[in-house]
Amino acid sequence: MFIVFEGIDGTGKSTQVKLLAEAFRAKGREVIVSKEPTDGPHGTRLRESAVSGRLSEQEELDLFHLDRRDHVENLIKPALARGAVVILDRYYFSTMAYQGIRGFDPAEIRRINEKFAPPPDLVFLLEVDLDTALSRIGVRDGQANAFEQRDALQKCHDVFASLQDEFVRRIDAGKTPPEVHEEILQHFDL
Repeated sequence: MFIVFEGIDGTGKSTQVKLLAEAFRAKGREVIVSKEPTDGPHGTRLRESAVSGRLSEQEELDLFHLDRRDHVENLIKPALARGAVVILDRYYFSTMAYQGIRGFDPAEIRRINEKFAPPPDLVFLLEVDLDTALSRIGVRDGQANAFEQRDALQKCHDVFASLQDEFVRRIDAGKTPPEVHEEILQHFDL
């Protein structure tokens, strides 16, 4: 099973990834938890650029694609092939949103990714209002980065809101983490 958590910054994705992984492990399932960008060479370069200075739009997009290709080939596909549950904190839907606000067409980003990246079985789209997201980001980071500004978050929210796939489940992440987790668990027989 391949599960992805998506949403703007401040929605609690990392918390819910951890809670769902614990629930599957408690039932004896092998669970692989990962994130994008990864800790691999391309993902590391992306993370470092957030601190040392942003890369060009095209360079950044290319690195996301290289990072994802490595992730798919070296972790996601092998884990799924052996029957593990794979849970990701962000996937190509985040690239659609966050690179979309840098001028790329989200539909084209998706088309490119779906040539090599398997679609998930479920995407939990965690949704909160912008004020809640901004207050959570402020508490977490102390200072918002370029993608954590109100206008950028709104544009990313709009891209996420446009997802109409059957595998997308919209979750009100304005509730407490345990309440959000309980709502997510309703989608599984655990």
